[in-house]
Amino acid sequence: MNSKIEKIKNEDLGYDAFFESGRRELESNDFSVARVAVEYKGAYKVRNENGEYLAKVTGKQMFESSSREDFPAVGDWVTITELEPERAVIHGILPRKTMIKRKHGKRDETQIIATNINVAFVVEAVGRDYNLNRFERYLAIADDGGVKPVIILNKTDLISKEELDLKIAELKKRFGDTEIIATSAKNSEGLKELKARISKGKTYCFLGSSGVGKSSLINELLGEKVIKTEDISLGTNRGKHTTTNREMYFLKNGGIVIDNPGMRGVGMTNTSVGINNLFDQITALSKKCKFSDCAHISEPGCKVLSALKSGELDKGKYLNYINLKKEAEHYELTNLEKRKKDREFGKFIKKAKKELREHGHKNY
Repeated sequence: MNSKIEKIKNEDLGYDAFFESGRRELESNDFSVARVAVEYKGAYKVRNENGEYLAKVTGKQMFESSSREDFPAVGDWVTITELEPERAVIHGILPRKTMIKRKHGKRDETQIIATNINVAFVVEAVGRDYNLNRFERYLAIADDGGVKPVIILNKTDLISKEELDLKIAELKKRFGDTEIIATSAKNSEGLKELKARISKGKTYCFLGSSGVGKSSLINELLGEKVIKTEDISLGTNRGKHTTTNREMYFLKNGGIVIDNPGMRGVGMTNTSVGINNLFDQITALSKKCKFSDCAHISEPGCKVLSALKSGELDKGKYLNYINLKKEAEHYELTNLEKRKKDREFGKFIKKAKKELREHGHKNY
């Protein structure tokens, strides 16, 4: 976090009527509220109008948690007891306004990237990282979490103006009205436009693969080199990944930005809403298909396939849509199976306890 901590109000950290209402519903009047600014292994750095605290969740909260979403994440507002010196205990999480998450690992686990975000800056560099399908994945998880995405095409100093214009035209064709900002920390291109996009009390999350320049852009916004970065590798023409923790930074204009470790993959969770919103053209066509459960792969009377054949629908966009839908459906099916097993196990435990009580084991 920033080394220089200034006295600010909770409202400057993004606290508003939504979170206050959540605090009242949880009947947490006896506790302070604070925002999670950094997530470590087993601990958190939280901040409120009284200062910064190194905090841990209570044993009760850990015991009652059933998934990763029950634990705090960067961006969360939590209820705490402030201890001395600069220590705190986290008692609970206030309801989340927005949340960006992805499937993480081979076990279909959900990883929360950040919460209570206003805008997600999806960053790709113009070199080897540039990929329309990857942009689509990030935009889908942002939209599904209720977060407005903005595309940042970074390191534009590496290509000519003509090449840049072609890429921007390509992005506009694929993503319609999604805002696009072309940037370069090296020659300051687009930085003024990016700074103007950030408002006081609002929270912005930077998403992207390793080495695309997220940390360098945040350093430019901060006006000083707070986040460690490394030079571009001559072999790959890419920056080296240095960010290891999700961390919140506070700009001089009052804006709040979150830097994230680079992500090699962006797996889909149950992001059907985000996918349908992102692929609105396909969603609209699917309503005209002959069958209501049309998978848009080989079914007769499929309007999506007709549009693909006529050239009305971009082939790359169609193929990515099919892949993302399959991932989201697989994740949802896997989680339905998990919930079924949990219910069956719960019934087994309940039955076992009943039998133990009937046989004189009163403690059960």
